[in-house]
Amino acid sequence: MDTSVFFILLFSLVLSSTAAFESSCPPAKFGHGAFDIRFPFRLKTHQPQNCGDRGFDLFCRNNSTMIHFPSYGDLVVKSISYDTRKLNLLDPKNCVHEVFLNLNLSLTPFDYYHVLRNYTYFNCSASLGPSVTQVPCLSGPQNHVYTVESPVPMPDSCRTIKTVAIPFAYSSYLSDSSFGLGLTWDLPERQYSGSQSKTGWFHLAPKEVPMIAGMVLLAAAMLIGMKILYNQILVSHVDKENQFVKKLLA
Repeated sequence: MDTSVFFILLFSLVLSSTAAFESSCPPAKFGHGAFDIRFPFRLKTHQPQNCGDRGFDLFCRNNSTMIHFPSYGDLVVKSISYDTRKLNLLDPKNCVHEVFLNLNLSLTPFDYYHVLRNYTYFNCSASLGPSVTQVPCLSGPQNHVYTVESPVPMPDSCRTIKTVAIPFAYSSYLSDSSFGLGLTWDLPERQYSGSQSKTGWFHLAPKEVPMIAGMVLLAAAMLIGMKILYNQILVSHVDKENQFVKKLLA
């Protein structure tokens, strides 16, 4: 049997499986300024588990779309750009530097979207004056928290909290709770390939791969069986022709 037939059948199986996935996983929306929630993300209470990838689960709270990070807690999803793979977040506590200080992205499928630089957080018992701007949401009457680019000498009244790679130090001009909370993600090409359609990237969810592999194996087995049957019929036909010729020559 022609090899091209096998590839035509294989392509048809993949397309039909992808179409079935699209129909079972339509984009979801929730809350004000709603945006499409689709693969690799999924809205837990609205979409089946196979509609998203691990670590991309979203949920609803107080008319907001949220995402949970084990190292920090819950953050508000402001928007998602699938073209640039950017997840824009808001901190419900309005303290972006508390997020920077505690968020461990190594436990997630995400990375910071912006370029990172090393900054050190210091907790000082005395104010350093107007030359260095403290982080208000982390400071109090008896403690003053600062972020400075590493390495910078600090007075004895300050102790190091932590050095982290973050997009920016604190600035009163950049104190919006959402500034810098942009994350990006990267998935294998088997999950993002080709061009975009009206419903998004041509994609296969991880849990779809075993199903498609099984369908491909079944198709291959059917083709092999048909090939064997075809050969048997051909051999039988040739044998009958040979016997007929022998009778004529006898």
